[in-house]
Amino acid sequence: MRRFRAPFSLERMWNEFVRGGRSTRGVWAQLLMCTCLVAPFGIQPQFAVAQEPLAATAAPAIDLKFSQFVKTPIGPRGLELSEVLRAADGQRVQLVGYMVVEESPQPGRFWLTPRPVRMSEHADGDADDLPPSTVTVVLDPCQQQSVPAHREGLVALTGTLSVGRYEDPQTGRVSWVRLQLPREALATEPSSARAPAHAH
Repeated sequence: MRRFRAPFSLERMWNEFVRGGRSTRGVWAQLLMCTCLVAPFGIQPQFAVAQEPLAATAAPAIDLKFSQFVKTPIGPRGLELSEVLRAADGQRVQLVGYMVVEESPQPGRFWLTPRPVRMSEHADGDADDLPPSTVTVVLDPCQQQSVPAHREGLVALTGTLSVGRYEDPQTGRVSWVRLQLPREALATEPSSARAPAHAH
């Protein structure tokens, strides 16, 4: 009685697998051996799938309003910074306001206010008309020698907010809120947004 012989014995499969032959039999032997070796351990073959890299998207800026700067109603301690403003410290925010008109604008910075303001530094000195919610807008470090051109009407600015007392070493002026702009911030057109609520 002729004995049946399987086309692939375990020994022959192992030999073909070790030799790594490129014949059809060798390729099938390698596939079968891989299946026999990983199946008892519950390992599923993994196939790499090419994926397109996800596009990097910046987090949306917080829409911060001047009316949110101080606690309301104002208590016996006077004006106090609100929790909303403190929580925005170090965050990317957008502010809509008016650029202050200065007689002698300084390079690298300007002021943003909730209402139009025109300063007369030579006549008024330190007795200016800047509201308490004035924001000192700081240009990018590479633009510190540039004097920003004044823009009429409302301007929407996006940058990194900094909250806390800071005394300018050159002018001695103290600011409580600052907005650090990126290099391209002033390259856009002024916003035509509606006027925000005032917080004088």
